[in-house]
Amino acid sequence: MTFQQFLLILRARRWIILTILGCVVLLTVAISLVLPKQYTATASLVVDMKITDQLGTPQALQGYLATQIDIISSERVALRVVSVTRMDQVPSIREQWRGETNGAGGDRGFQIWLAALLRRQLDVRPSTTRESNIISISYKAPDPAFAAAIVNAFTQAYIDTNLELKVDPARQYVQWFGDQTKEVRETLEKAQRKLSAYEQEHSILAGDGRFDVENMRLAELSSQLSAAQGQRAESSSRQSQAGSAESLPEVMGNPVVASLRTELARLEADRSQLLERLGPNHPQIRELSEKISEQSQRVASETQRVASSLGTTSRISTARIKEITEAIERQQARVLELKRHRDQIAVLQRDIENAQRAYDLVTQRLAQTNLESQTQQTNVSVLTPATPPLEHSSPKLLLNTVIAVFLGVLLGIGMALLLELHDQRVRGIEDLAQYADIPLLGTVPGLEKPRFGFRVLRRSVAA
Repeated sequence: MTFQQFLLILRARRWIILTILGCVVLLTVAISLVLPKQYTATASLVVDMKITDQLGTPQALQGYLATQIDIISSERVALRVVSVTRMDQVPSIREQWRGETNGAGGDRGFQIWLAALLRRQLDVRPSTTRESNIISISYKAPDPAFAAAIVNAFTQAYIDTNLELKVDPARQYVQWFGDQTKEVRETLEKAQRKLSAYEQEHSILAGDGRFDVENMRLAELSSQLSAAQGQRAESSSRQSQAGSAESLPEVMGNPVVASLRTELARLEADRSQLLERLGPNHPQIRELSEKISEQSQRVASETQRVASSLGTTSRISTARIKEITEAIERQQARVLELKRHRDQIAVLQRDIENAQRAYDLVTQRLAQTNLESQTQQTNVSVLTPATPPLEHSSPKLLLNTVIAVFLGVLLGIGMALLLELHDQRVRGIEDLAQYADIPLLGTVPGLEKPRFGFRVLRRSVAA
């Protein structure tokens, strides 16, 4: 079919198209005037969030808003609206419910049915602005005041539900952390009692410093042992290196020996002077010789005594070394015992510290969750509350009329084409050209002026 044939068909069937168009428009206008008027009330909510801190990306924000929209449209929020508005106490609504469901489910079933009825006319949408965190709640009803009241009820019910969704887990955590606090406290007290019992059993305190004192005493004994060993080595070296007793430094430095030797030297000097004048057998010479002999014996005796004292010092040093060595062994055993106690006490103290740290963390978390369970703040705020609308939202007469005109035209054109297929007629030269076996001899032009940009065919002659 060419465009010219299409226009010819529309011209020929114009009354059918106009009739169908008029019927559709009249019917639409009549229905729009008869239908009850519906009023739509709308409220706006702002979901306060920090994208950089909580969500991170705009996509996550959109997901969060979608979750909030699902919460607003949920049965839980609708049931709260039913409870707040007390619609379940209206007798007419209860009778309607009994007529539809025969009273199935009892009061709970009635509330669920009423919540589903409210959700049918509820429309929750996010803002059309990109990356906006505003949510619009709309409700359609014949009464504008009722529509506004339902929207505000849904708004408050959503805010309360949102707060409950945050508070309820915190309350559960409070109970759980309370039980954990008791267990951790018992563990801490058990560790403390274990340390106290160990200290009482071994008569030792964790921070008394006895280990450091005993360590210092052991170091002091080690120093004394080193000094005694040095003295003994020095005495042994002097005894082995000295040729005679008179050459020992202790003998030469002894004041008694020195005075005796001085007296001996004086007597020998006096005898030498007398020998120059007297003979060896002179009584004075003999007396001096006897005194010299006695003095020499005294020097030798004192020298022997001093020399023998070196051996005594060596023996004393040896005995001292043995005594100090035994004391060191005893002190080492005591230090090792104290070290073992100190290590065990350190283990018990670490157990107490770990238990104390766990107790602090649990109590801190308990205090935090306790505050969260008592919070009355939410991140949702009402931007614009719903008010009774002044104009109805449906039916829209002008919009319905425009749609009716469009649909009427389409329906009329479709009906015209359908009739043309059922009753085909020759309306132009193009129609004759479809018949291959019928040659065209000529055309008779019409008397009327051409319309739609072409001449109307009046007659056709075919042989």
